[in-house]
Amino acid sequence: MAKQKDKRREKISVATEIDRLEERRARCQDNLERAEFRSRKEKLSEKERQELEDEMVILNERVQKLDKELVMLRGENRKNMLLSVALLAISALFYYVFLYNEEES
Repeated sequence: MAKQKDKRREKISVATEIDRLEERRARCQDNLERAEFRSRKEKLSEKERQELEDEMVILNERVQKLDKELVMLRGENRKNMLLSVALLAISALFYYVFLYNEEES
C-alpha cells in the first residue's frame, strides 16, 4: 500500500502536493478549533470531556505532522525553483555566447 502511495505521489507535482496538504491542514485546524470551542462552551460530562481532549490531542499531532511535511515539500519546491532559474541562466549564457556573438562577427 505504501509503495502505491509513493508511486502516485511521484506523478503529482510538488506544488499540487503542497496545495493538498495545506487543504488537509486547514480542515484539521478547523476541526481543532470546533473542538476547542465545544470544550469551552458546552457542559460536558467527564467522559465526554476526556474524549474531546483525546480528539484535540490527535488533531494537534496531525497538524504538527502536516506542518513538517509542508516544510519538507516547500524546501523541495525551493530547490526545484533554484534549479529552474540556474538552467534558465545557463541557457541565456549559451545563447549570448554562441548565437549573439556569432551574429556580430
